[in-house]
Amino acid sequence: MTTLTPTLSLACELIRRPSVTPVDEGCQALMMQRLEAAGFALEPMRIEDVDNFWARRGNDGPVLCFAGHTDVVPTGPVEAWQQGPFDATIDSDGMLRGRGAADMKGSLASMIVAVERFVADYPDHKGAIAFLITSDEEGPALHGTRAVVERLRARGERLDWCIVGEPSSTNLLGDVVKNGRRGSLNGKLTIRGKQGHVAYPHLARNPIHLAAAALAELAAESWDAGNAFFPPTTFQISNLNAGTGANNVIPGELQALFNFRFSTESTEEGLKQRVEAILDKHELDWHIDWALSGLPFITEPGELLDAISSSVQMITGRTPEASTSGGTSDGRFIATLGTQVVEVGPVNATIHQVNERVLASDLDLLTDVYYQTLVRLLA
Repeated sequence: MTTLTPTLSLACELIRRPSVTPVDEGCQALMMQRLEAAGFALEPMRIEDVDNFWARRGNDGPVLCFAGHTDVVPTGPVEAWQQGPFDATIDSDGMLRGRGAADMKGSLASMIVAVERFVADYPDHKGAIAFLITSDEEGPALHGTRAVVERLRARGERLDWCIVGEPSSTNLLGDVVKNGRRGSLNGKLTIRGKQGHVAYPHLARNPIHLAAAALAELAAESWDAGNAFFPPTTFQISNLNAGTGANNVIPGELQALFNFRFSTESTEEGLKQRVEAILDKHELDWHIDWALSGLPFITEPGELLDAISSSVQMITGRTPEASTSGGTSDGRFIATLGTQVVEVGPVNATIHQVNERVLASDLDLLTDVYYQTLVRLLA
């Protein structure tokens, strides 16, 4: 049997713990044990039913934080997996298989081993290294990183740079680094009409007919042109519902769910005002329940992005593309502290899928990327 590297050994230990969100299953205790041995001060933060922890080593100078999550999404049908989803096996093709291998227990293992190595090599390093770990990234994300960040903000904690271990790579390790994310704004729109019999439409007001022109205008609207870092803001209706199920009843109301993925060229309030103005223009009886999932953030070229890019190039030989594509991550909460945030992790081709897997050797390379970034910023 091949001897596992320190990174792969830890990754397997973490994957074998079935930490389906928001359950942690002892993953954080294992990480904290390793960090305490490396000289970190530990601060577990259980908030509601969510386990989190904050760990820090060092005091004066800039702070480099590693952030991530121990929770994973459900496995789906277990019988569809080629092996047990929490068995953590390395197959004949060198792929580490198991739920969380790519998203993101592999990254967590790389972070821990990289920091252990760096602290051993540079015990008197500049500044501070920190960890912000949650078990609520794949869930509602209310009592995880968002809540921990508010505690850090209240006591004036400084975070200069943050590396989030989300699987950022597309085809090869390090080909893409996320240096920002679009904002996400959700709306639940209700259009009120008047229910009635389809044979007597003059006695009713059909909200489907009333809303059609307004929804078409919203879908066709150009919200902004984007900028050098972000594509244009998009509006998508994801769900439309009306009617009683009978074909002879005009419904009394229509509900539409929609989402904005927005750039830094637009604001939450600006988008709300423009939607509401269009609805008013069409003289609709409407109501919207708004929910902001996260604001857009961007880390422009500078110390952190330069250090990551140089480290990726040194270890893999490729120059990463800085991208803001994809969904949201917990980086959106950390960025509100004024922190430079980047996401650097393994290939994301199989995340949230049956038979999730990652090239095992990539995790050792990722460990080296994290280590070299530490050297560039804090040695």
